[in-house]
Amino acid sequence: MAPAAPFYAVGDIHGCFDLFQALLSKLEPEIPVVCVGDYIDRGLHSAQVLRFLQMHPEITCLMGNHEVMLLRFLDDPDRGAPWLRYGGVETLESFDIAVPQGPEEHAEDLRNQLSQAMGADLISWIRARPAFWQSGNMVVTHAGADPRGPIEAQDSKHLIWGHPDFPRLRRRDGLWLVHGHVIEPAPLQQRGHINIDTGAFATGRLSAARIAPAQITFLEARG
Repeated sequence: MAPAAPFYAVGDIHGCFDLFQALLSKLEPEIPVVCVGDYIDRGLHSAQVLRFLQMHPEITCLMGNHEVMLLRFLDDPDRGAPWLRYGGVETLESFDIAVPQGPEEHAEDLRNQLSQAMGADLISWIRARPAFWQSGNMVVTHAGADPRGPIEAQDSKHLIWGHPDFPRLRRRDGLWLVHGHVIEPAPLQQRGHINIDTGAFATGRLSAARIAPAQITFLEARG
């Protein structure tokens, strides 16, 4: 592992604002922080997480698949309504939107309320999230990558949703991938991959990795 300089990577937050604040308090303030995406859904405080991150541009925030589902819902509520089954209801409620039973039948109305509650600036901020960040031979994505292709030429869906060959094939270009998306009982380092998603919304454990040349340290906050 050879980043250009030390940095922290933070796993999937999923609306766990208190855990995120507790984890940030453990990090050295002079070292950059990169979040792997999935700031929303499942946990109870997605709105707080998004607003905090928007107000702290010194934190690098990548696009996660749950942000993609949110944007799809905002763009086309009928096509994007399945998002409501994957944590979207909790995100709506975090913006003080009352969600009726059978929410998919009210998708357009819920979209309109959510768009107003979020505001154009926050929605634009989410749309602008990049799919990867790189320092030296360390690449941070949400879900991995196609192991046979250069990072800069990847289809963004493979960086955000994953690629079927990512778990089983090691890259041949010397790059390490730091990612979340797939929940593990503890941070996992193997075959050129570092997975830091420990399922904060379900386990009460939000994890991060401090990555420096030839050195990695895992940290966590517990609820």
